[in-house]
Amino acid sequence: MKYGIYAPYWTHEWATENEHYIPKVKKLGFDVLEISCVNLIQKYTSDEQILELKECAAEHGVTLTSGYGPTKEQNICSDDPAVVARAMDFFQNLLPKLQLLGVKILGGGLYSYWPLDPALKMDREAEMERAIRNLQILAKTAEQCDVTLGMEVLNRYEGYMLNTCEQAKKFIDEVGSTHVKIMLDTFHMNIEEDNMAAAIRLAGPDLCHLHLGEQNRRVPGKGTLPWQEIGQALRDINYQGAAVMEPFVMSGGTIGSEIKVWRDLVPDATEEQLDRDAEGAVKFVRHVFGI
Repeated sequence: MKYGIYAPYWTHEWATENEHYIPKVKKLGFDVLEISCVNLIQKYTSDEQILELKECAAEHGVTLTSGYGPTKEQNICSDDPAVVARAMDFFQNLLPKLQLLGVKILGGGLYSYWPLDPALKMDREAEMERAIRNLQILAKTAEQCDVTLGMEVLNRYEGYMLNTCEQAKKFIDEVGSTHVKIMLDTFHMNIEEDNMAAAIRLAGPDLCHLHLGEQNRRVPGKGTLPWQEIGQALRDINYQGAAVMEPFVMSGGTIGSEIKVWRDLVPDATEEQLDRDAEGAVKFVRHVFGI
């Protein structure tokens, strides 16, 4: 199993100077750097820039993975055909960019939009039907690009369509693609699952990606989650994917606003302190998971 961390841990905005974080995460003891796809919209927009980023990752022996929360205008389960068309076009253009970058995993609430707006109407049954139908179309492009789409299971405050692993399992079975699988996140699981280890075992070979974070969104080891039980479940299913930390500990900026971080969770949130916490966390999970 490979261990990673999300680049926006260090930033207030989703688009980051990833060439800065690639050597950093390697030095801190990680194998993987996860980037937001906002980078491919705002920063790395040309093939040349994408290939330069890929070369940087290869030079330092770092694997890149990606995550994204589609906006309301990129919602493939919308009842507005214009929104769906815009969303499908967005993903059809994004997947070849990920292929060029060498990314094999795209995770997130790709079946809907994020963050949740409770003021909007919700028709889960109809939206699920549209999501399944449109993901069956997108899956063909994902298969051609060899990018697996991880359906992230979100807590009730950030999404309403897939809140548990059981729901996600039924959903991906309906989609029926080798490149549409389950993505779990310990922060969300802590809110929704009766038993986190049981949820991991239920996902089994359908688990393509895993996010790690404490119940307070700090790095593993800085909270109360049952990491030994989580590690045993991962060993039980012989999980071979990436376990990527997704801590959000700083208020301010787009990230603080969208994640709802209203106070700094680290008393001294300097880059040096964040580095120390990340380095300690990856040593902790490597030891506890033992894989």
